[in-house]
Amino acid sequence: MTTSTRPIYLDYNATTPVDPRVLDQMLPWFTEQFGNAASRTHLYGWEAEEAVAKARRQVAGILGASEKEIAFTSGATEANNLAIKGAYEANRHRGSHFVTVATEHKAVLDTFKHLEGWGAEVTYLVPAADGLVSIEQVAEALRPDTVLVSVMYANNEIGVIQPVAEIGKLCRERGVLFHTDATQAVGKVPVDVDKDYIDLLSLSAHKLYGPKGAGALYVRKGIKLTAQQDGGRHERGLRSGTLNVPGIVGLGKACEVAGAEMALEAKRLAQLRDKLENEIVSTINNTQVNGNREHRLPQVTNISIGDVDGEQLLMNLNRIAVSSGSACTSASVEPSYVLKALGVPDDLAYASIRFSLGRFSTETDIATAVAHVQEVVTRMVENHTS
Repeated sequence: MTTSTRPIYLDYNATTPVDPRVLDQMLPWFTEQFGNAASRTHLYGWEAEEAVAKARRQVAGILGASEKEIAFTSGATEANNLAIKGAYEANRHRGSHFVTVATEHKAVLDTFKHLEGWGAEVTYLVPAADGLVSIEQVAEALRPDTVLVSVMYANNEIGVIQPVAEIGKLCRERGVLFHTDATQAVGKVPVDVDKDYIDLLSLSAHKLYGPKGAGALYVRKGIKLTAQQDGGRHERGLRSGTLNVPGIVGLGKACEVAGAEMALEAKRLAQLRDKLENEIVSTINNTQVNGNREHRLPQVTNISIGDVDGEQLLMNLNRIAVSSGSACTSASVEPSYVLKALGVPDDLAYASIRFSLGRFSTETDIATAVAHVQEVVTRMVENHTS
């Protein structure tokens, strides 16, 4: 997916290209099969309705869920809002206390900030230096009036995978809803909503080689949520609005492909990631890998490089497309709030690079990227000391 005139793309956690197999499935639904899935009186609507039903089965399949437990949304941000705000409004009689983690994506953190304006009380757990929260932390935070715990499955900046099954089991035993933003995990590591005791799960198509603007919320059977969008009672009353049939078809196919290829792809990407990580850390002084290196996604590494200016570093790395954190906060001049929560000093947090590999990354890409980072850092250090 690279050419001589474009930088090597190593920012797959921000977004992924649409897989050609996914695009092939989507294209007819823009043109000759353009029906509204809610139009149930003619062929065009029936075709669209069946396409959505197939996609629902495909999404449910990668989660180990029932197709009746999948509600389509515009993406994980909307799914997070529906899960969290919907649980708050539907459970006011039970309480108004929530538990989450300080390193969650802003789509979760900002939603909880909104709830606090409505009168909710939110406990923000601070992870250990490796980015993980413990089951003991969650247990200590739970109260009789706790409605929901929301813990990200895998962190978008450092890739750490939280002990989701243990947290989910604890919540189930305490009668507390458990939500996970699994946007970065689905399609990259096995996710099973039953084995992980998950009640609500958010995902986005564009993180697993599907289109932007499509996502889903898994809602375990029997869980009550209050809709956040009214007008037509689509998606069993959870999310009104004309369904994005091409996007939903793309999401379904992306889940099917990811489920079939996940194991081999994870192994290949972990080998490439380790090669990149080891060569940078072993050849450049004053570097550190941020986050737990055992419990993490196979395709992500976050590396801080000392002795250089972080902003200048990213500007000079013009042969590779990487980031210093979440794509949703890339306009910020502040150091990563995720790294700060882990206790990383500001100077290293500013000079941190997230490398996220993907389906179209090659060994040549990695070798070129490593050489470029080595060259740029060496030049910057020499200029700084001369």
